[in-house]
Amino acid sequence: MLRYLARRSAGYALLLVLAVSLTYLLAASALDPRSLYELRNPPLPPDAVEAALRAANLSDAVPLAERYLTWLRGVVTAWDWGRTPAGASVNAEVGARLWVSLRLVTLGTLLGTVAGVAVGAWAAVRHHRAGDRLVTLAALVVISTPTLVLAVVLQILAVRVNAAAGTQVFEFLGESGAHGPGWLAAAGDRLQHLVLPTLTLAAGQAAFFSRIQRGLLLDTLGAAYVRAARARGLRRSTAVRRHALRTALVPTGTYLAYTVTTLVLGAAFVESVYGWHGMGVYGVQAIAGQDVNGTVAVAAFGGACVLAGALLADLFTVALDLRVRLS
Repeated sequence: MLRYLARRSAGYALLLVLAVSLTYLLAASALDPRSLYELRNPPLPPDAVEAALRAANLSDAVPLAERYLTWLRGVVTAWDWGRTPAGASVNAEVGARLWVSLRLVTLGTLLGTVAGVAVGAWAAVRHHRAGDRLVTLAALVVISTPTLVLAVVLQILAVRVNAAAGTQVFEFLGESGAHGPGWLAAAGDRLQHLVLPTLTLAAGQAAFFSRIQRGLLLDTLGAAYVRAARARGLRRSTAVRRHALRTALVPTGTYLAYTVTTLVLGAAFVESVYGWHGMGVYGVQAIAGQDVNGTVAVAAFGGACVLAGALLADLFTVALDLRVRLS
C-alpha cells in the first residue's frame, strides 16, 4: 500500500511541477508589468523602469527562458517565489493569505463531501419516493445557482435571522470582529465569521456529491453480489452499507480530486462577498495588476490543493477497494 501511495505521490508531484512551470511561461508571456510603469504620471525614466523590472525578474527585455530559470532557481534553492511589480515579496503576500483560504477550502471540502455522500446515499435507497425527489430538486437548485448569488442569499437570510433573534447570531464581514477578552472569545468570534463562508462553499460541494453518490449507489444496488448478500439473509440496510455503499464510494474518491479546483476557484467569489483576504482574491488582484509571480504562486496553491485531494482520493480507494491493496 505504501509503495502504491508513494508512486502516486511522485506522479502527482511531477504533474504539479509541470503545471506550475507552464503557468509561469504563460503568465510571463501574457502579462505586461512594464505597462504599470508606463502609465505613471509623471512618467519614470526608461532606465529606472528597466532597472525596477530587472530587479523583480520581470523585464520583457530578458529572454523568457532566462527569466524562467532565474525564477525556478529561486523557488528550488530558497523557496523564493519572487516579487510583485511594486517590489513587494510574493512570499509575504501568500503567507498572509494562505491560511485564510485553507480554512475555507478544507472545511468546505470535508463538510460538503460528507454531507453530499450521506444525502445521496439516503436518496438512493428511497428511489422515486418523496424524499428522493425533494433531495433531487434541492440539489439541482443549488448546482444551478452561481456561488456569488448563493453567498449573497445566505447573507440576506443571516441578516433576517439576526433581526428576528435580536442579536448577532451570524457575523459575516471579515475574518473576525469585536469580541471579549481571552482566547476563547477570540476563537468563538472567528468561528462565528467562518460559518457562512464555509456553508456557501460546502453547499455546492454537497449538492454535486449527492447527485454523484445517488447515481453510483443505484448502479450497485442491483448488482449480483448485493442480491446474493440479501439471499444469504442479510438485512437490506446491512447489505447496502457493507456491500453496495462500499463499492459505490470508490469512484467518489476520484471525483473528490477534481472538485477541489472548483472549490478553490469558487473561494474567490466567497472571499470577495464576505470580505476575506485569501488566495482567491489575491489571484484576481495579481492578474489585474500584471503580477506574474503572484499569479504563478496562486496557481501553485491551487495545484497543491488538487494534489492533496488526489492523495486523499487514493487513500479512500486503498481503504475501500481490496483489489488495490492486493495488487
